[in-house]
Amino acid sequence: MTRLSHIEIDAAADDDSRMAISDLLQDNAFTVPDIEGPYRLRLAMVDRRIAFAVTSAVAAREFHLSLGPFRQILKDYTQICNALTEAQGRMPPNRIEAIDMARRGIHNEGARLLQERLDGKADVDLDTARRLFTLLCAMQR
Repeated sequence: MTRLSHIEIDAAADDDSRMAISDLLQDNAFTVPDIEGPYRLRLAMVDRRIAFAVTSAVAAREFHLSLGPFRQILKDYTQICNALTEAQGRMPPNRIEAIDMARRGIHNEGARLLQERLDGKADVDLDTARRLFTLLCAMQR
């Protein structure tokens, strides 16, 4: 697989999105059919859709994903992150760990859905999908 060499998002960058971008640039697997990488990726929200603008040295492609299939996962993920933040310092470590395990499970579910929705448009491994899902969450805030 080829890789992403540059990433930008149309959203206010928070710590999570900056870390996800940094992690993505260090280690990712991202391939667009019929376009040779490395790629530059720009993510934006356009008419309640996620726009992926991918460019390489020789070609460009843009594709959009509907937010509809992600709505419930994004809602659940936001709620569990809020619960985790509230629990820290108030609950025993084993409860915090249980909430964090649930958060990771929802995050993985979002990443797998993203992989499915990207099928035929871009091939990504699970770790890349997880980091891209983090950026999608940041864009929804």
